[in-house]
This record gives sequence, C-alpha cells and structure tokens, in this order.
Amino acid sequence: MLFVTLSTIWFQIPADRPNWNMAYSLVIAGLGFVFTVLIGRPIIAFLRAKKIGKQVRIDGPQHHLVKTGVPTMGGIMITLSAFLLTLTFNLYGRLSMLLPLGVLFCCGILGAIDDRLSLVGGKKTAGMTARFKMAWLMLFALVTALIIYGPLGLHHLIIPGIGTFDIGLAMIPIAVVGIAGMANAVNFADGLDGLAGGTSAIAFVAYGIIGYIQGQVGVVTFCFTMVGALLGFLWHNAHPAQVIMGDTGSLALGAALATVGFMTGQWFLLPIVGLVFVAEVLSVIAQVAYFKRTGGRRLFKTAPIHHHFELLGWSETQVTLRFWLVGMMAGLLGVALSLL
Repeated sequence: MLFVTLSTIWFQIPADRPNWNMAYSLVIAGLGFVFTVLIGRPIIAFLRAKKIGKQVRIDGPQHHLVKTGVPTMGGIMITLSAFLLTLTFNLYGRLSMLLPLGVLFCCGILGAIDDRLSLVGGKKTAGMTARFKMAWLMLFALVTALIIYGPLGLHHLIIPGIGTFDIGLAMIPIAVVGIAGMANAVNFADGLDGLAGGTSAIAFVAYGIIGYIQGQVGVVTFCFTMVGALLGFLWHNAHPAQVIMGDTGSLALGAALATVGFMTGQWFLLPIVGLVFVAEVLSVIAQVAYFKRTGGRRLFKTAPIHHHFELLGWSETQVTLRFWLVGMMAGLLGVALSLL
C-alpha cells in the first residue's frame, strides 16, 4: 500500500515544485534505509550459512586478522535496495535512470564474482586477476560513456567560474577513465568498517544536491536512494562489522557515483567530491612507483593510505571518522564550486 501511495504521489508532483521533488526524494531515502536495515539480517545469515567470509591480507595491520571469515558480499543489500526502489519510484518519465541502475547492477555482478573467487577456505583466494577485472570495468564504462555521449547528448566540460566547453568525442575516453577509475578508487577505500559506505553516502549527498540545483529530479532521487541504502548498510557494517561490503558493493558504488557525476555535467568535480577515494588510489600508485624507483623502499608504511594511519597509531574508528570529516568538507566544496 505504501509503495502504491508513494508512486501515485510521484506521478502527480508538478515539475515546477522543486521542494516537493526534494521532499519525495528524501522520503525514498528514508524508505531505502528502513528496507536495507530489514533485509540486512537475513542476508547476513545467508552469507554466514554459505561460509561466504572475508579473506584478510596478511601484510596489513595484524589486528585485522580477527575479521577473517566475517561475511562479505554485503554490497548485495545496497544494490538490491537501490535497484528495487529505483524501479518502483524513479523510472516513470525518467528512463535515463536506467543508466546508473544498469551500471550499479553490472558492476555489482562483477564484484560478486570476484568476491566469490576469494572466499576463505575456497580453492582460489586471490580473486580474479586485476587485468581481467579492469577489462570488464572498462567494457562497462565504455558502454556507459557511449550512452552518455549519444542518447543523453552530454559532451560538455563545465569548469566552475570559467565556463562550459563542448569537448565532443573526447567525452568518451574521459568518461571511460572516470567511471572505471572511480570504481577502483572506492574499491581501495573498502578496508575499514564503515569507511567506504560512509564516504560514498557523503559523495552521493553532494551530487544529489548538485542535481537538485540543476532541476534533475531523477538524479536527485537516485542519489538519495543510494544514500538511504548506504546508511542502512552501515547499520550492519558499523565497527565491529557484522558484514563487509566487498567488491560487490565497492565497484558498483564507485561506477554509479561517477556515472551520476557525468549525468549532471559536473564530472570535473568528481576528484573533489570523491577526494577520499582519489587519495586512496593515489596512495597505492605512489607506493608502487616509489617502491620500484628506490629498489624496495616504502613511501607509506603500507597502502592504501587508511592502513598507513592505522600503523601510525590511529584506531580504526578514528581513521574512519576522520576520513568521513574530510569527505564532508570535500563534498561541501564540490557543491560550492558547482554554484559558480
């Protein structure tokens, strides 16, 4: 009954009442939170029964070894919630929302396969190779980029305070790199309880506000649907986590976030809104490059950088909360720049 009522309200909202549209989006976010919290317990029980447990890196902080066997693939609950709510409340007259939804689904499937190959006690614990995973991400990103350039007709670069420039076909390779890169960046951030989920929710809030400023109702509702699902996931992922996101969630979140960024035209702000994710992936790149250049010396105690701070003496909760704070300030800055 609630679903029917909300759908009816959505179809009757006047296009010239942006406050109503935002109110509707926030209600769906609340619904997403409740729905994700409720489905979380049976999903966790299923994952535990099937022994779908996390494999912990032995070269990381030693206190993380206690997480070995904690159910992974928790990203399923995020994708399932966002998928069902978007299909129900955000497709009528908004078929463009099939794009971020499709990206979320396809990258979630890819991540689930990788997680399944790296289970504790399984025959293969390394997951799929990085090149194989990147090849699929690039393929998904290419299809998405072609849709962004073609049917959606989005091929502009907006530089805050300067102007808008038509970059033509250059949009396609930029979108491919941006989508695949952000998927990997969020994946690197998924190493502490609540880190990837919280920072992703903050980034989706920022782009939800940017979409609201632009009057893109579908984008606003999708972003806040993701926020609700992510907060519902964090209910179960709060330290000490009952479930871990895994590639099932991180790859899907990063790719969907970048897709939304390109749909708003404010993709130039992605590295700012997603500052934490960019810092995570750059720390890995810098660590590898420095290690090779110096013949074995390390720039950080370990990478990604959140583990570096742990080894400096910060607790897991301190790292997570401080990264959230950085993410919040980055999100505020991104929104501010979009207004210029």
